[in-house]
Amino acid sequence: MRWKPAVNRAREEVVAAGLRRSSKFYVFLWSIRDELFDAAFQDELIAAYEPRGQEPCPPAMLAMVMLLQRFDGLSDADAVDEAENDKRWKLVLGTLDEDRAPFGQGSLVRFRTRAIEHDLDKKLVARTVELAKRTKTYSWKHLKVALDSSPLEGAGRVDDTWNLIGRAMSKVVSSVGKAAGVDEQAIVEGAGLTVLEGPSLKAALDIDWSDPDDRHEALQRLIAQAEALEAWVLHHVKEQATKPPVSDALTLLRRVVEQDIEPDPDGGGDRIRDGVAEERVISIGDPDMRHGRKSRSKTINGYKRHIIIANRLILGTAVEPANRREHEPTPRLLDDARRHGPIRSAHFDRGYLPSPAIAELRTQGVVLHSRAWRGTKPGLFGKDHFQIFLDAGAVACPAGKVAHITPSRHVAFDEDDCRRCALKPHCTEGRRRTLHLHENEGMLIELRRAQQSPDGRTAYRGRTAVEHRLARIDAVQGDTARYKGTRKNELDVNRTAAVVNLQEVARLRRAA
Repeated sequence: MRWKPAVNRAREEVVAAGLRRSSKFYVFLWSIRDELFDAAFQDELIAAYEPRGQEPCPPAMLAMVMLLQRFDGLSDADAVDEAENDKRWKLVLGTLDEDRAPFGQGSLVRFRTRAIEHDLDKKLVARTVELAKRTKTYSWKHLKVALDSSPLEGAGRVDDTWNLIGRAMSKVVSSVGKAAGVDEQAIVEGAGLTVLEGPSLKAALDIDWSDPDDRHEALQRLIAQAEALEAWVLHHVKEQATKPPVSDALTLLRRVVEQDIEPDPDGGGDRIRDGVAEERVISIGDPDMRHGRKSRSKTINGYKRHIIIANRLILGTAVEPANRREHEPTPRLLDDARRHGPIRSAHFDRGYLPSPAIAELRTQGVVLHSRAWRGTKPGLFGKDHFQIFLDAGAVACPAGKVAHITPSRHVAFDEDDCRRCALKPHCTEGRRRTLHLHENEGMLIELRRAQQSPDGRTAYRGRTAVEHRLARIDAVQGDTARYKGTRKNELDVNRTAAVVNLQEVARLRRAA
């Protein structure tokens, strides 16, 4: 199980010397393969395989293949082909004298599964950081960390309500066919699923889509056939219906119907829901995908990938469905950073501000750099125009009027004072000005004060380092997910982070 490449050092050196400059990263991987996968790390990788018996391919070699595969952006089939025909891959894998790839597609699939089960992808990122520490270029006694995220479009097909229900029905039929050994056409005919008999669901419905009555009647037909399918499954294959994959497919079908359908208030059956349900599934191919936003103008159909960096190296990553609030993975990102040293300062976008972990950093004396929320509409006075006296429980407005802070952290100025105030057009569009103070308002006051000073603005610009790392992630991985599912895509981001870190290690060693 230990990876011991059959080394013909003289030949490998000749091949390495003959590669073009554009192939220097392969030469670097060849030069550090024994250091990256030392005995201790290999033992850790091997231990993850022990519960399932022997694997013919050494896990350390498959981990290296995973890095090469991500660097070149290859599928499993293409990775096998490169291992057989590309001398750069053969150099790295120590197989210059072999004609066949030392692994198959199935080996890569199994390795990714076990890597996820044992967090080996996260350990690989940490391992690349340990290599960087050996260059002794940066100090790791006190870390200046930075967090940020970028969109990752999902690999699943995004559908409207009609096609979501239709594809969920098809998934049920397919899972029943495989689990129970029933011909899929027999299921379609037995359950009376006419909507699945055409080249597409909408073609099978064959209606005038501009006619509201036709659409309403078609929706009732679709829902009735979805219910008929579930009833058929529960009656004919009751045992399989209680176990995956059939139970999972039925649950998904119920979910997409319930999330998008509601009773018609005018009577006559159901209608498509007015509004978007919370946690709405948008793809049958990848049920983890969600609608989300990176900004007011940037929408996402899929995921957000988060990273935390220090010393130009990625210390940890997280992938979340796109509808999750920006700050949710903050605690685990900070934990990833703390494994490499104590945190002295943190740069982050204000989307991370609501995290209690950020407030905890402040109590620990960590210097925070972020923009605070303005707290009002553009063109009106923001919180930075008010004097907030938290200890005294009072707030003074730009005109000098004072209001008390309620136990619920709400502030409301006197309506008569606001009506007579000459500054009212610049302060509020309502009858009086109100404020709501954040539970960590003291931290926000400090951040607003910092962003008004030249030194504070200069310090905040330090977050450009994490933006550059995200740009490198995007250059290697792209902006579209390769896999379906949150954890699989996190593995892909982790191996991308490992590649980006190794590129940085190569740069540091050249400069040494």
